[in-house]
Amino acid sequence: MSGNYEDIIHMPHHTSEKHPRMPMEKRAAQFNPFAALTGYDEAVGETGRVTEEFADLTEDRKLELNEKLMMLHGAMADQPFVTVSWFRPDEKKLGGAYVTTSGVLCRISDLDRTITVDNLIIPVDRIMEIDSPVIRREEEEL
Repeated sequence: MSGNYEDIIHMPHHTSEKHPRMPMEKRAAQFNPFAALTGYDEAVGETGRVTEEFADLTEDRKLELNEKLMMLHGAMADQPFVTVSWFRPDEKKLGGAYVTTSGVLCRISDLDRTITVDNLIIPVDRIMEIDSPVIRREEEEL
């Protein structure tokens, strides 16, 4: 017997009559790594995702934002365009992210302490900055 398989190297490959051959596309799947812990990679990624903490506003800043909201409240009939920077809490972990939303101011609710910009409800207590041509116009008049 030869160590180089000389006696069988040129023989035809066996083909089963009962089982069809596996397509080439599926053969690589048998060599994929086995994931023993389902969802582990997602959990590690979620843990590593960074969130920001909500920064409390000073009383002066709260008063300034309140004045801007009052200016906008007086112009609600015109449906003013606004840009709002606010803190959006994270749905999965502590903290969140500061985001900026622009659109038409649809509603200011004193009862719920929210504003609605293009069907997005934003809690007033989460607003860091609000800007609008209406606000700038009124500030210029002062």
